Amino acid sequence: MSHNSNRRVGTVRPSHLMFTTGIGSLVDLPNFSVLVKGLDFWSYSGVTDYDIDEPRLRAAANRSLQRYGRNEIEQLRAAPWLEGGDSDPKGWAAQGIGVPVTPFPQWLRCTACNVLAAVDSGEFAFINSNPRTPHEAKFVHDCKKGKPLAVAARFTLVCTAGHLDEFPYTAYVHHGQSCSKTARPKLRMKDHGGNQAANVTIECVACAAKRNIREAMGERGRRNLPQCRGRHPHLGSFEPNGCPQGAVLMVAGASNQWFPLVLSALALPKGQGGDIGKLLEDHWPDLQVISERAQFDFMTSMPKFGFLKEFDADAVVAAIAARKEGADGPAPSAPDVQAGLYGPEWDALSGPVPQPSDDFALRQVPLPSPLDELFCDLRQVERLREARALIGFTRLDAPDPESPEIGQEVRLSRTAQNWVPASEVRGEGIFLRVHDGLMAEWVARVEKSPQLEAHREAFGRFRTNRRSDRKTSDFDPLHGWPGARYIALHTLSHLLIRTIALECGYNSASLAERIYAGNEEDPRTGILIYTAVPDSEGTLGGLVSLAEEREFGRIVRRALGDASHCSGDPLCSERLPHDPADFLHGAACHICLFVSETTCERGNRFLDRRFLVPLADDKDQVLTPVALLP
Repeated sequence: MSHNSNRRVGTVRPSHLMFTTGIGSLVDLPNFSVLVKGLDFWSYSGVTDYDIDEPRLRAAANRSLQRYGRNEIEQLRAAPWLEGGDSDPKGWAAQGIGVPVTPFPQWLRCTACNVLAAVDSGEFAFINSNPRTPHEAKFVHDCKKGKPLAVAARFTLVCTAGHLDEFPYTAYVHHGQSCSKTARPKLRMKDHGGNQAANVTIECVACAAKRNIREAMGERGRRNLPQCRGRHPHLGSFEPNGCPQGAVLMVAGASNQWFPLVLSALALPKGQGGDIGKLLEDHWPDLQVISERAQFDFMTSMPKFGFLKEFDADAVVAAIAARKEGADGPAPSAPDVQAGLYGPEWDALSGPVPQPSDDFALRQVPLPSPLDELFCDLRQVERLREARALIGFTRLDAPDPESPEIGQEVRLSRTAQNWVPASEVRGEGIFLRVHDGLMAEWVARVEKSPQLEAHREAFGRFRTNRRSDRKTSDFDPLHGWPGARYIALHTLSHLLIRTIALECGYNSASLAERIYAGNEEDPRTGILIYTAVPDSEGTLGGLVSLAEEREFGRIVRRALGDASHCSGDPLCSERLPHDPADFLHGAACHICLFVSETTCERGNRFLDRRFLVPLADDKDQVLTPVALLP
């Protein structure tokens, strides 16, 4: 990470640029905070190895960007980096290449004299003298001997349209008027401490006007704030006519200041061709230029597209023409696009074991009795590669798979760019497949049960309560209901993840899940638990070893045994979301089922132990065979 004067001020992992500190977010450094700038400011001069080749993810990103009216992309790029930055911190690789950032908030406060001023006011000096210690970068104020530290004034303005702005300290302390003594008054910020929210006074040195920041907080405080100016500091832009949304006071670094829009895809083995529909979905940005057989033949001769030789040329050309002529319908939402990536992954994980490659390797594991009564397939995913792409972000309102209309997407660049930032991580995993017949028979039993009906009705209330006022089209409260299959598989996944973390020493935040839950027409019933962080936990075979015949049987039995009781019982075991409750879980809590947000694909929703183990005398609604019950 580099300051806009091309000075290195810190480092972050590539995966953090996807989920934690991406474009438009604030990064807390030891002495101040910075904002990650948009794609227009990123430079790849001298960088050659940055392309992440994952056509399925690129196609999915384009389908999602279509929904937001954005231009199509042609490339997924890793963050700019050159080898040698650590060994030669004074060289170009360290100082000239990196993710560009700028100080934000740009109002600073002296820790000694409480002077409050902007970075460009001349009050403060930036010190970053030692290139080998970028974490020591800081702003200082020359008000006394030793030049005390200047820290960021932590208040910002945010709106639901995704704008972010500095707090208007000068206008605020003068109640929207100008200072009566001088055009550019000197301000001081005094923090009085206490335990009643913020207790910070802004004071004008020239006219002695004072005002506490608490007058800008809460619903009543919004009337004391100016209209949003429509500022996107990561793009360096303002809306020409301002923004109609009201501004909200927020402390810099608050958890709801930035939510990423991220898509991810697993790299699949090459040559699993034959399905032209999948081919078009995965490679549409490249194939859409084909209009005749000669173009197809020419593309096939290129090494990059050698896999096309496995398909019938005339059939592919005809399918491309049909797709161009036909109406594709409304563009899907980002969560729908992510779900659409799961189909080919399911086929690769559950189909014939392919030849191992650097990105994908499977090994079949025999299932001992009585595990074979619940599972029909157990596979060690010895190698996998997951690619992730950041396509935008929201502020205040998080993007929600259950309510995709909530939250307004903010673009990553001011001008049209043909790429988006991406990262990739290699790891390992365990793939499980539940017996299709067992799942279908269980779904038929519980479909009309009062317990599942309570979940379904709560989902409708949840959607209705979170419905955005900005949504004017037809509204279906049950749109996106995942169904009983998903609840059962998701609950089983969490039980296994928690058991692996507790018994085997894995950090649960190092794991991730993918739930493959189909329906009557598409009976997918599987779970992939895999490592999701680029460290040693995901590359040394520790997770794969747990899928060995003896180890895995013990883990499943303990998971189901732990599910039968919870320290929160009977409150937890009896919990169901009855009207007017709109939470999306039943017998589940932080003690028994919840995992970290980075691990769960649905935010700890759609979980209920009663569908896997009997929590009362009634065993008719339990999916797990009797032989496995504790």
